[in-house]
Amino acid sequence: MDKFVINGGRRLTGEVQISGAKNAAVAIIPAAILSDGVCRIENIPNITDVSSIIHILQDMGAKIRTVGRSAIEIDSSTVSTCVAPYELARHIRGSYYLLGALLGRFHHAVVTMPGGCNFGVRPIDQHLKGFAALGASYSLEGGMVDVSAEELTGNSVYLDVVSVGATMNIMLAAVRAKGTTVIENAAKEPHIVDLANFLNSMGADVRGAGTDVIKIYGCSYLRGTTYSIIPDQIEAGTYMVAAAATSGDVLVKNVIPKHLESISAKLEEMGVTIEEFDDAVRVTRSGSLNKCNIKTLPHPGFPTDMQPQIAALLSTAKGTSIINESVWDNRFRYVEELKRMGAQISVDGRLAVIEGVDHLNAAPVKATDLRAGAAMLIAALAARGTTQIEDIQHIERGYEDVVEKLCSLGADIKRVHVPEVTVPCAI
Repeated sequence: MDKFVINGGRRLTGEVQISGAKNAAVAIIPAAILSDGVCRIENIPNITDVSSIIHILQDMGAKIRTVGRSAIEIDSSTVSTCVAPYELARHIRGSYYLLGALLGRFHHAVVTMPGGCNFGVRPIDQHLKGFAALGASYSLEGGMVDVSAEELTGNSVYLDVVSVGATMNIMLAAVRAKGTTVIENAAKEPHIVDLANFLNSMGADVRGAGTDVIKIYGCSYLRGTTYSIIPDQIEAGTYMVAAAATSGDVLVKNVIPKHLESISAKLEEMGVTIEEFDDAVRVTRSGSLNKCNIKTLPHPGFPTDMQPQIAALLSTAKGTSIINESVWDNRFRYVEELKRMGAQISVDGRLAVIEGVDHLNAAPVKATDLRAGAAMLIAALAARGTTQIEDIQHIERGYEDVVEKLCSLGADIKRVHVPEVTVPCAI
């Protein structure tokens, strides 16, 4: 068992390079199954969710070659099964993108129900609704989803709720269906546009990604391609908030500033200075933090994946701030950990009321999920004293080289191995 040990109170300064987007990579890598050639995918983040997806494809027969630190080549012509390995797939949410990719390629897919962070149910009813509209039938048994079709035919699909996963999964199945598929009320996140661009680079015809209506003109053949994944919006936002929390001065590089507008706007409202460049943002803070109200919304609104991090920042803002979580039912589990550090937060359903305190104090805490873990890091960096964070495997699902990147900014953080203690059984 490993943990992070952070001596807080150090001002973050310098430059940090943002990695490829996790939420794009976990869909684009399975999408390579649809190709009839070799796909070279660049700017891949070195995180556990991505390595898990790669191992799943390898277990299914794909030939994967690592090219340097952040690129791979995938030859899916040797994929020999449409059944994803249960033990590998059940731990990550992104495994459900195998449903759309395998259905598009083989007209059959068997994949476990999605895993990942446990902060609410992850229904896939909209995914299945889309597959059914294309002509597939499905069954759910023993935690597995079995989807099959004799033939996939384009159709219109209206999503009852805006769902990133369903939008992307239907895109994956539809690109090799016969005819035209129209997804209405589609999600508009940057990684949906990235997936569409990847598919189009293979010869697909996907139009309207980034709007609420996406049209996919099916084709029978997709060629190999070389493609670079977009920078990670949430990793960038996390370092922006960390800079603000420590009264720092950080240049966040390799970003698309437009993807960060909702985050930048709220930081500026709190009194943080944001300077935008072509592919970077500079975050500086010299004064106290102002209170701020946040409501998470689908893109282009404030992202739910940044909600815990901003809560950690608001814990030391002057006045009372309110966070309205409109996406997930149970994303405030991290609040108890922040309260151990002196934060004053009360939760009522999907609302969190934060009374700003003068400072946070170090305490032993744990990462309850990926973004909650990022919030613990931010709180620890700003707190007085030495904080220990356990269950860091959640953090490493989505943040590449987090210790090295924070150290380069002047943080005092290290990863420590703690031998597991075996308690003898009473006789």
